[in-house]
Amino acid sequence: MSNNEKTRLASIARQTNETNIKLSLNVDGEGQSEIISDVPFLNHMLDLFTKHGQFDLQVDAIGDVDIDDHHTVEDIGICLGQALLNALGDKKGIKRYASVTVPMDEALAQVVIDVSNRPHFEYRAQYPSDIVGSFHVELVHEFLWKFALEARITLHVIVHYGQNTHHMIEAVFKALGRALDEATAIDPRVKGVPSTKGVL
Repeated sequence: MSNNEKTRLASIARQTNETNIKLSLNVDGEGQSEIISDVPFLNHMLDLFTKHGQFDLQVDAIGDVDIDDHHTVEDIGICLGQALLNALGDKKGIKRYASVTVPMDEALAQVVIDVSNRPHFEYRAQYPSDIVGSFHVELVHEFLWKFALEARITLHVIVHYGQNTHHMIEAVFKALGRALDEATAIDPRVKGVPSTKGVL
């Protein structure tokens, strides 16, 4: 693991009997992504997340997708959460909170974030389909839960409505990127950390 507070950059390597993942995140990036994994739908969602969050993200992941996509999706979520936590350092000067609602055609999703150092996840979504292509929709929950846990953020995700499952999930990842961009942005008015406790 590495952490450069000046550029808010972190790299994570995770190797298990199920996956081998290398991931780098620059919070203050330009929306550039290089995502390589055997889960094409997740690759697409991470591209959207990166572009809309104005992060730079590199992912090189190999997993036991011959069994199913679960371990790969879960472990990428873990690595992304750890990278965000490390990149933010002491969190001095950040806005901390954000709420973003994003439409995707007929679908509407909302993501609310508190970069709180208190991991919590709430998820309200009902999709018309259990599978998009070869991707099992239940893995969206798995990814977001593990990401919130490892990043130590409070994350609320609400899909208000939609008819197309792909559109609904796409709205979630776009909103997640935009909400994280806003919550992690440096506010020059904030002195120290944005908490009356004096620490996050």
